[in-house]
Amino acid sequence: MKIRGIRGAITVSANEEEQILSATKELFMQICEKNQLKSEDVASIFITVTQDLNAAFPAKAIRTLPNWALVPILCANEMDVPGGLEKCIRLLIHVNTDLPQDQIQHVFLKEAVELRPDLMNGRK
Repeated sequence: MKIRGIRGAITVSANEEEQILSATKELFMQICEKNQLKSEDVASIFITVTQDLNAAFPAKAIRTLPNWALVPILCANEMDVPGGLEKCIRLLIHVNTDLPQDQIQHVFLKEAVELRPDLMNGRK
């Protein structure tokens, strides 16, 4: 079994707690569904948000889900690169899996599809 990283990103339209939590949950649930993730298979989750999002900790959306409270989750600010995508939440989930790298399903939603078109919503 190896540790693999699963990427995902989503955008919101406003810096509001409900939008941040809802979008984080939507993205996380799609990643879990596409990769058949269970909490006991996840080593940790790293979440970044762009500088314009500070109304809520997106980790709260995951921690409150059944069976996910014990998974280590860390939030941070994404680099503030001029011209970068705004109002974006990014997830990097470290999972223990037997899947080869090319079988991992990365998920990019809303405006975030522009970040990694080569990985957009499926296999490379």
